[in-house]
Amino acid sequence: MSATRPIRVLMVCLGNICRSPTAEAMLRKKAHEAGLDDRLEVDSAGTADYHVDSPPDRRAVAHGERRGLRMQQLRGRQVSREDFERFDHILAMDEDNLANLLRIRPRGSHAKVALLLSFAPEAGAREVPDPYYGGAEGFERVLDLTAAAADGFIAVVLRN
Repeated sequence: MSATRPIRVLMVCLGNICRSPTAEAMLRKKAHEAGLDDRLEVDSAGTADYHVDSPPDRRAVAHGERRGLRMQQLRGRQVSREDFERFDHILAMDEDNLANLLRIRPRGSHAKVALLLSFAPEAGAREVPDPYYGGAEGFERVLDLTAAAADGFIAVVLRN
């Protein structure tokens, strides 16, 4: 497409093994389907260091694979101060992680920090709920919500 710098997006949850890797993989898939592979760079991270270098939760991977997501190669990492300079959009899964991001955000950062679901007002939720301690329905809900938000984000990219 264009020779301009890609839009860089960081998906953020607490541990970076369920919600944010699912959101990362979902946005990558939706970008590919829209022909935007060269316009978006997507990554994910957690605000906590619980699962640094760990693969995504096996349940998240299994549910995601059923919808064509590839997550096996992803590894958990913690958000760094440098992320606020590297990424254009830092999208939190919930209010707690949004507050953590705003607390550690360096002064003068130009990254747009917001809730992921701000791109899916029709979804009927403000937060992507953590499925870790629940059953299959929680992982399916994460997939539904991240798909809606990815579609909304892609629509914004295509308008600009």
